Amino acid sequence: MKRTIGTVISAIIIIAMIAASLVLSDMSLSQLQIKTLKTLIIICVCSMAYCFIVGEITRNNSQMDKLWSILPIAYTWVIAANSGFKTRVTVFAMVVTVWGIRLTVNFARKGAYSIKFWTGEEDYRWSILRKNPVFSNRIVWALFDLFFIAFYQNALVLAICLPALAVMESSVAFSYPDAIALIFAVSFLILETVADEYQWLYHQTKKKQLEKVGSLDKLPEPFNLGFNTLGPWGYMRHPNYLGEQGIWMSLYFFAIGAGVARYGIFHWSMVGPLLLIFLFMGSSTLGEAISSKKYPRYKDYINQVYKYIPIHKFDASK
Repeated sequence: MKRTIGTVISAIIIIAMIAASLVLSDMSLSQLQIKTLKTLIIICVCSMAYCFIVGEITRNNSQMDKLWSILPIAYTWVIAANSGFKTRVTVFAMVVTVWGIRLTVNFARKGAYSIKFWTGEEDYRWSILRKNPVFSNRIVWALFDLFFIAFYQNALVLAICLPALAVMESSVAFSYPDAIALIFAVSFLILETVADEYQWLYHQTKKKQLEKVGSLDKLPEPFNLGFNTLGPWGYMRHPNYLGEQGIWMSLYFFAIGAGVARYGIFHWSMVGPLLLIFLFMGSSTLGEAISSKKYPRYKDYINQVYKYIPIHKFDASK
């Protein structure tokens, strides 16, 4: 109950911040920003069409998952080029490029990419969702694919890059607020990288051991749990999600350093990073529901460890 209340409160706060960012900020764009945005929208619409058409034909709905780490690199460098490679926007694009390469490599080693670009390993959550009675109807699933996977997720990926568009014509020099934002972004990037490495190594080791003994209960701790509690995963249930959200919120703070945010905080480009937090609320809830059904001890993990706050360490003996 406490966790449900906490989620509801978090959602209310995010909605309030989105509303405030829209109401309190100036949404007018210069001609250069409008021209740049049109280019970004063309790329986004092409990606929407590709994800929907290919996803429906192949029944592999991870087409957007494959592009999630690639599109922001393209978006931010288009913005940087149109800005004349101003320092703030170029730094933004460089951070996004490192983030995108890391995420692409991490996804690739899971088998997501193939020479036949429309194939590859699909995210397991899509197949589970398709088995849900709500989505058993082919038309219902097609609508979900169109509006959520193809349209919404592509629009969201574009939206999280819009702080770069917001600052592309700022005359304020790159200074200490930007440096602080950069430090936070790099720190969250490191957290996400470390978390993904621990996750990869855990599941690879578990897989090899399962091939030898055949069942989880025969594995040594902590592999017999079935889910990772090593490294940051012992202190947070979703350190990778925290890193992902933190990176994009940190990059939004460039809008504060650029002096375009009203009252020093609010700007319309805040909407993208905040909607990303919404997405991870739903994604983490779905992932935990799946894990709770697969692994008996996962509910103990939920009861002991917070999603994002590293206060308690998981104790398998409890």
